[in-house]
Amino acid sequence: MGGQVVGAAALGASVTVGAFVVQDILGDETSLGGIATATVTMGTAFMSQVLARLMVRGGRRTGLQTGYVLAALGCFVAVVGVERSSLAWFLAGLFLFGNGQAANLLARYAATDLAEPNQRSFAMSRVVFASTFGAVFGPLLVAPAEWVGREWLGLATYSGPWLASSVFLLLAATNTFLRLRPDPLVASGSTFVPQQRMNLRDAVRTAGATANGRLALAAMVISQATMVAVMTMTPVHLRLHGHETVSPYVVSLHIAGMFAFSPLVGKYTDRHGQVNAIFVGSVLLVAASVMSALSGEGHIMLFPSLWLLGVGWNFGLIGGSSLLGESIDDSVRVRVQGAADLLMSFCGGLAGFSSGFIRRAIGFHLLSVAALVLAGCLLVFSMYGAAGSRTSPWLSAFRRR
Repeated sequence: MGGQVVGAAALGASVTVGAFVVQDILGDETSLGGIATATVTMGTAFMSQVLARLMVRGGRRTGLQTGYVLAALGCFVAVVGVERSSLAWFLAGLFLFGNGQAANLLARYAATDLAEPNQRSFAMSRVVFASTFGAVFGPLLVAPAEWVGREWLGLATYSGPWLASSVFLLLAATNTFLRLRPDPLVASGSTFVPQQRMNLRDAVRTAGATANGRLALAAMVISQATMVAVMTMTPVHLRLHGHETVSPYVVSLHIAGMFAFSPLVGKYTDRHGQVNAIFVGSVLLVAASVMSALSGEGHIMLFPSLWLLGVGWNFGLIGGSSLLGESIDDSVRVRVQGAADLLMSFCGGLAGFSSGFIRRAIGFHLLSVAALVLAGCLLVFSMYGAAGSRTSPWLSAFRRR
């Protein structure tokens, strides 16, 4: 949880200014404003599998601290890109920086290694909840970091936040190295279980070999893609219609929805089952997408829409991740978890990258309708895709009808 706070602060501080750097390099009217978020997400997707392989051989601590150190290196590369006004250098740094998000995502699985079977979702939710403090605190560091970089070090305005993020990431790596003892994956005995050798394709096939595994993958991927697509373009939509000043408050409420209710979501998932949690998450994502599509040129409906979008994502992430862990054998668990995170992050990155082009071609509201279709598919899948799974009585009754 301590590493999660520091890592999330680094991510929040730097990603906040990523789009601004791209606009400085390519111009304010560029349609590639989402490429910064997309590159980080693609880096997260690729490195999730790499870090998972490290964990198989050396435990959670090895993978997590490697991810944080590589992310810190990415921050320095990004600074070079900012100083040279080089998009290639900047994007290379962002790709490496994605290691930080990969480590933060994989940390939630570390919470379940030693948890009791009936408390795994709650244990995972505590780690996700810890991100709240970093995600809120990180953006507040942007202005002071910009001033320090500009006034003390003579750097460009947007170099400071990346240097500050590198410090936080190195602190997260140190915290993991010193305090994650004993290593939970080693202590659980999973590293002593003979590990099957498998490539990415085999890992995805293994995850989707059962109905529960397919539902878990769908929940993680669709929740991520729906959330990223709408969230990425909401500030752009608000700015185009003269509501730029309320954008930080809408995004802050969204972040609160994503992380602040995690313990409650975890308890709900342990009590009522992962399938039911995914069902609730899909209902919330549908409601959020409908509100976003009907918001018009105003901003009032976007407050509850983005909040519900965050809460729905939380249900999908925790419910899907926990269900995935129970659907696969220990001999392939870490590799499959890494592959699932890769697929989730890749689809989220694709959604973030394409959202700018979709909004420009057909508008923000039709982009929200596309997100609604995705969320609706998850809703249907959660109702019929895992028959026989433990759910609440009212969902079982709904299925019978």
